[in-house]
Amino acid sequence: MKFRAFLRRFRNEESGQDLAEYCLLTALLTLVAAGIFVYASGGVQAVWNDANVSLANGNTVTTSQTGTATPASATTH
Repeated sequence: MKFRAFLRRFRNEESGQDLAEYCLLTALLTLVAAGIFVYASGGVQAVWNDANVSLANGNTVTTSQTGTATPASATTH
């Protein structure tokens, strides 16, 4: 008899359900954020590579015009 009462209370009790739902929602949001991060990282990498190429090309042009590379700290502003 006690076991049936325990099962009935266990089935009808909802005291921990909110916590489980919040955990599932947090896990879903984490997965979505990770997916966005992975998707966006390719775009950021492309921008970084373009900037690096532009700086390298600018340095090459400066070096070829002057014959030697001029450090940025040596130029007057």
